[in-house]
Amino acid sequence: MIVILGPTATGKTKLAAHLADKIDGEVISADSRQVYKGMDIGTGKDLADFVIENKKIPYHLIDIIDAGKEYNVFEFQEDFYKVFSEITNRNKKAILCGGSGLYLESVLKSYQFMKVPANMELREELEKNNIEELNTILQKLKPIHNTTDSVYKKRIIRAIEIAIYQKENQSVSREYPKLNYKLFGIHFEREILKKRITQRLLHRIENEGMIDEVKTLISNGISQEKLMFYGLEYKFITLFLNNELSYEELIEKLTVSIHQFSKRQSTWFRKMEREGFHIHWIDGNLSLSEKLRTILEQIN
Repeated sequence: MIVILGPTATGKTKLAAHLADKIDGEVISADSRQVYKGMDIGTGKDLADFVIENKKIPYHLIDIIDAGKEYNVFEFQEDFYKVFSEITNRNKKAILCGGSGLYLESVLKSYQFMKVPANMELREELEKNNIEELNTILQKLKPIHNTTDSVYKKRIIRAIEIAIYQKENQSVSREYPKLNYKLFGIHFEREILKKRITQRLLHRIENEGMIDEVKTLISNGISQEKLMFYGLEYKFITLFLNNELSYEELIEKLTVSIHQFSKRQSTWFRKMEREGFHIHWIDGNLSLSEKLRTILEQIN
């Protein structure tokens, strides 16, 4: 399997799709929000990238669940192995592409997860704490956790709920197929990446209708609380639509938050390298054909 990773706005999807075209492959998304239907612009699905010279490149784990529901790494792992098996049974190459570090590691390290039921009593008790207090609790239970779990209150509470359940219940070991893979990452210097993020954000808001996308989700019955849970674009645009932020504040706060998110992604990938993952970094400034050539030389 070939893995293409990197922070947001590095052009992973386009590279993965063109690589799939070259090697008769199929793309598996490792993105925690692109699974949701109707959340296209805010999650950066870039589905047009999967059409190359009128040929549709097969992709998986995008648009598989209705917006408003919750999807977690346990479900991703189950879905990944199912799709991976289907791809390899067709004698096609699997290309895993995404920036959600925990999702990537869950399959690369064959994490042993268990299905964790909701504990409403615990949730009510934890709701009394502020984010800082909740993070202290989570840190004691689970020093290494998904970075987004430390930003949004509901996610922190869910992470604590999972950590406590796992401590109290014996994990059932599951057998997974052994994966042979090569990791490729797209790298931009920090300041260049920040410019790319800002430009892309402005384009999505001003030209692609990202605010209208959130309005449509709300009109389709998705609660504002749930949109806040999805974070980043959905959180800040919801606040803007509630007149809690001006347009200028929306742009400013959302830009800062996505920059911080990108930095956390990069930190996660550095952690992966410290833990023994060998990532072949590709200069993001290279042309698409040069990036493809770099990967093809490594895998052939």
